[in-house]
Amino acid sequence: MHVCAVIPALDEEASIGLVLRDLPRALVERVIVVDNGSRDASAERAAAAGAQVIREPRRGYGQACLTGIAALPPECDVVLFLDADHSDHAEETVLLLEPIARGEADLVIGSRRLGKAERGALLPQARFGNALACSLMRLLFGHRYTDLGPFRAITRTALQRIGMVDTNFGWTVEMQIKALRHGLRVVDVPVSYRRRTGVSKITGTLSGTLRAGWKILWTIFRYGVLDRGPR
Repeated sequence: MHVCAVIPALDEEASIGLVLRDLPRALVERVIVVDNGSRDASAERAAAAGAQVIREPRRGYGQACLTGIAALPPECDVVLFLDADHSDHAEETVLLLEPIARGEADLVIGSRRLGKAERGALLPQARFGNALACSLMRLLFGHRYTDLGPFRAITRTALQRIGMVDTNFGWTVEMQIKALRHGLRVVDVPVSYRRRTGVSKITGTLSGTLRAGWKILWTIFRYGVLDRGPR
């Protein structure tokens, strides 16, 4: 498989080098770090570690992912997504790629709930939000997800098929919902999770938690109630 990684980064100069160090380059041919308007040396640190750096000044996690996707080389047939804060164990990439390599999955979600999370790595609000979102998706779409974790792998053809559009906090849940609506084979695999470097820009603040929670719930409601078509 030709695997490419897309890593959104916003002010992660202290951690992006660690992420790129841990990423198994024998498995991942191209690494694209999307600098989402950093005010620190995130871009420089990523470039120094061998990543292709693309600057995307329009803020938003989903926007950064979309920009990274647009820059994928033609030969890429599997896309790996992970965060730049060193909370994901990039060395466990093989766990996400194996089900795809065996022809058993189109989308693989790294589940922090099924794996080992370092004490304090997942804040209570994150645990509650994940559980609520997964419960609602099971109710509305009939699939039992265990996490909305950002560490995930998807085939290029599947990614093109589902047509991602969300530009911020709804990105992960949109992908998981559209995967079900398009009949993709989806697998959750256990992954490890550590405390992130620095303070989370989402669950680390009240406003970030509320905005992310609202967008996730709205996305589930939109695709589960208002728009029940294949898109």
